[in-house]
Formats: sequence, C-alpha cells, structure tokens
Amino acid sequence: MTFSSLQALREAITSLPLPLSDADAEKAVWARQDSLTKPPRSLGMLEDSVAFLGRWQRKAKPTLERIDILLFAGSHGVTARGVSAFPSSVTGQMVANFEHGGAAINQLAALAGASLSIHSLDIDKPTGDFTEHAALDDDEFLDAVNAGYTAVKDDCDLLVLGEMGIGNTTPAAAICSALFGGAVEDWTGRGTGIDDQGLRRKIETVRAGLTRHLDKISDPLAIAAALGGRELAAILGAALAARHRRVPLLLDGFVVSAAIAPLHVLNPPILDHVLAGHVSAEAGHGRLLEKLNKSPLLSLGMRLGEGSGAATAIMILKAALACFHGMASFAEAGIQDKHDT
Repeated sequence: MTFSSLQALREAITSLPLPLSDADAEKAVWARQDSLTKPPRSLGMLEDSVAFLGRWQRKAKPTLERIDILLFAGSHGVTARGVSAFPSSVTGQMVANFEHGGAAINQLAALAGASLSIHSLDIDKPTGDFTEHAALDDDEFLDAVNAGYTAVKDDCDLLVLGEMGIGNTTPAAAICSALFGGAVEDWTGRGTGIDDQGLRRKIETVRAGLTRHLDKISDPLAIAAALGGRELAAILGAALAARHRRVPLLLDGFVVSAAIAPLHVLNPPILDHVLAGHVSAEAGHGRLLEKLNKSPLLSLGMRLGEGSGAATAIMILKAALACFHGMASFAEAGIQDKHDT
C-alpha cells in the first residue's frame, strides 16, 4: 500500500479494520504468568510487556526472534536559524558512521540481537525553513510517508524506529505545540546541547513557525508536513504500517514520539500496538508520553536519539520473556500455591 493523497492517508488512519490483536492470546499469557512461582503480578511491567507482545504477535508464547530497527535520516532547512549545536552537514556524517558501525545504535542493536537498517531520505536536500514556508509540500511529505510504510516487514516480532537529523528536535517541538497547545517553552529543549542563547532562538523559531502555519492547526497531517521533516514523515508511515501488519512497535525518544503524535490525534486507538521504550531527558518528552497515554519502560536520562533508548529497552523485554518461558509453575516446582491453602 502507498498513499497518493493526504485524504487517502487520512482514511487509512481513521478507518482501521477490526482489531488486529488477539485477546485470547493475551489471556493465555496471563494464565501462564499467574501460575508461575511468584506472587501474582509481582513482576509489574515485565508481565504487562509479555502480555502486550502476546496480544500483538497473536501468540500464547510470544518471542523476540526477529527484531527490526529502522533508522530514518533527513535534513532540516530550519537549522540555518541557529537552533542546533551542530551544523546540518553532521547528518550525512552520522549516516556514514551508522553504515560503518561506529554509532551507539550499532552497538545496542548488536547486543539486542536486532537487525539495523539505515534509510537516508534526500539528506542532500534540506526541508524548507518552516518559518517562511512549509517544510514539505504534500508530494514530498507523502513520498516520505510511503518510504516509511513500505520499509516495514510483516514477519518481524518487534519494530523499533530511530531517527537522525540535525535540528530535528525543533520541528518535533513545533509539531507538539501545534497539536497539543501549551507554552512553547514546555515543548522546546536543548536538543544536542545548545546554550541559553541558542535555546531562546529555538523557542522563537518554533513560535514563528506556529504563527506562519496557524491556518493548518486543525489538520494534524498538514501540520506534520508544514512543520516536520522527511524522517518524521517516514516514521509516521512506518508506525501506521506496523499497526496494519500487527507488528508491535517499541517507541524511542522525543522526535519519534512527536512524529507519530498526529496518528494519535486523528485516531487514538491506532497506537494500541505501541510501547514506550523510555522517557528521554529532552524537554517535553514526558509530557508527550502522557498525551499519548504511554508509560515508559526506562528513564535513564538519555537524549541521543537514533533509536538508542528503545534499543536499550529491548533488553528489558528479553528479560521479561526469559522469566515467562523459563520460570517453573507452582505445580512444576512442587510448591504449594497460596490459592491451594
């Protein structure tokens, strides 16, 4: 499936088929977990996570044999306004680093046993400066959405989405401000580590973008195109594809969360297949997860992006499955269950 218009994309988001998850598989997971040698529900979010995987994999015994990490990269014209500590040329340099295995995400993906693929989206062609005109026109936006949608395979057990794009916390903050309102300062953080003067420029840039595109505030997809970027649009497309293909999705940091936020605004249940891997140190991410009704598995003060927080959280999910598959039941261990007393 690809989308030839914003209307076709909107219909794919708002007119979901019947639930693609399996409540019976989830019940079977809980039945096993409640029989294991521990007080009921004493492993907390570990047990919740296994039930989530069972529901979306439609398996009474979920697995993590194939994990795909898709990392999308794009360039942003708004960086010319001094909103980042690094020049936009670093985007291409980091893509080369990913391809040569030298970044944090390469190490974390390898440790997690995940497949990592890099998707560079016209990084030599920055988006428009959204304070002057739309970052992407409709065709550019749809091309990026389609690139993300078609990159998702339906034979993976778990999907992680990552991003690279110098300056992309600025469009992420602008999208959140447009979709959810509130003070611009609450959504706008230091990104790669800008100083106080740079943060003031960033806040004013977001404000200018919101003013410039005030007429689009009521349309989440128009906002995503006007204020976003190619990698954010691709992430939106990939998240939608994962929902259509019943692939559970593990969410990364602020930029990835902002990229899928328009889906939530258009149709909140569309993100039922999503777990939040972590809450980042970037301003606004915790607030955004609350808007998306997601509780993070980890809070480690990370703010790197690349999918690194979600990749780290894969290890938590593997720990949860190790307990689920490896623990003995009360009957198997010959231990009296309190329910038998």
